[in-house]
Amino acid sequence: MRHVADIPHPAVKITLLAWNGKFLLKLEQGNLEQTYKVAELDLLTGSDAEVRELLDEEFLAAAIARFQTMRDDLQAAFDRQELR
Repeated sequence: MRHVADIPHPAVKITLLAWNGKFLLKLEQGNLEQTYKVAELDLLTGSDAEVRELLDEEFLAAAIARFQTMRDDLQAAFDRQELR
């Protein structure tokens, strides 16, 4: 796996990786992580610049909202099991 770039963002850590004919967009917030795999063949030129274009405001807003849903789901599981 090859590290391509760290992409700055105030709310999430974004890492772009390349591996086995795919780009991986890894978004992290606290102890949660989302990974999106994008095949090079799904892009016009197969460049990392095209993958970066996917990170528009709408995509990032949805991903950030999803982190809150993930956090809520995890807390609910802890609550059901009385672990916290």
